[in-house]
Amino acid sequence: MHIQHPTPSKEQIALLPELSRLGLDRIVLVNTAAQAQAARRELCASKVWGFDTESKPTFVKDQVSDGPHIVQLSTPERAWIFQLFDPDCSAEVAQMLAMPGIIKAGFGLGDDRRRIQSKLGVQVADVLDLNTVFRERGYRKDMGVKGAVAVLFQQRFIKSKKAATSNWAAPRLSDGQLVYAANDAYAAILVFCALGLS
Repeated sequence: MHIQHPTPSKEQIALLPELSRLGLDRIVLVNTAAQAQAARRELCASKVWGFDTESKPTFVKDQVSDGPHIVQLSTPERAWIFQLFDPDCSAEVAQMLAMPGIIKAGFGLGDDRRRIQSKLGVQVADVLDLNTVFRERGYRKDMGVKGAVAVLFQQRFIKSKKAATSNWAAPRLSDGQLVYAANDAYAAILVFCALGLS
């Protein structure tokens, strides 16, 4: 018989100390092909990347998003935020995401994968949705990044609602947006490592 583990509640998570986040000194903003190539050289030293995307939110019924507008990739040391308005930068990002042999780990990635296929014309290779790992280990509900951080580290992962619903298509991203986006991918790589999957 499988052991069922409870997913921590919002109230339980709220009592935990905060997880230390990546600061701006460890976040690299990328929006040109040359910057993307430099990022790829660093990223390819790792066999696993924390992975996420952000899209400008839609507020009107039946409005279709043309996202993702940014792609986030992270190692345990730093995170890169790729803006996709430059076609040459986008092409570099598409190549990275399609690279086999490097795991792209994140939470709830079905929508991200569909949008990348639609926008960049590639299938993301070797994707690992960490919710699946938790389900296999006896957690019933989708864990999500907050639940995973609470279970593995007994810490609380901070997510700003304001940043989440901000304009990710803006040519200039705020410091708050950079920190929010980078830490989604960073938390995913921390969780991957803590699960002993590598």
